[in-house]
Amino acid sequence: MAPRHPLDDDRLTAVGLLMEVHEGLTSKFAPGLAAHGLSENELEILLRLGRTPNGQLRMSDLAAQTTLTTSGVTRVVDRLERSGLVERVTCDSDRRGTWASISADGMERVSAAVADHVGDIERWYTGLLSAEQLHALTEALRIVRDAVWPDAVAGAETSAATPG
Repeated sequence: MAPRHPLDDDRLTAVGLLMEVHEGLTSKFAPGLAAHGLSENELEILLRLGRTPNGQLRMSDLAAQTTLTTSGVTRVVDRLERSGLVERVTCDSDRRGTWASISADGMERVSAAVADHVGDIERWYTGLLSAEQLHALTEALRIVRDAVWPDAVAGAETSAATPG
């Protein structure tokens, strides 16, 4: 039996498929998000804020949780703030700290977008898998995420307290 070529490796295939799926889903989701006046990055920020107790996170925790750089988060929050979807709140106990807080309009916008977005998720992702496959995939992705991106939930547990 001939030895396998180094490029014929199931690990390369697995990571390649993951990248292709991400790009494909991003492409499929973009039109629906645009219909609600949101980009993928804006949705990510609004979802993270909307799903966090009190609807707020420190800017530094928001940056740690997202795929954006700190300056990228600042730019997205600036746009969302100009649109009235997010507000900045100064931390009383640490004047250097700033919280991003989802506004009522932001919660309304993200809720409307998610109502449609879930349909796209079902069509292009979860609906293609059995319940068992989805559960196994979710658990596997969580294991990898926790190893490579331990800050993905940074600040979520502490944001339940009043800012400051």
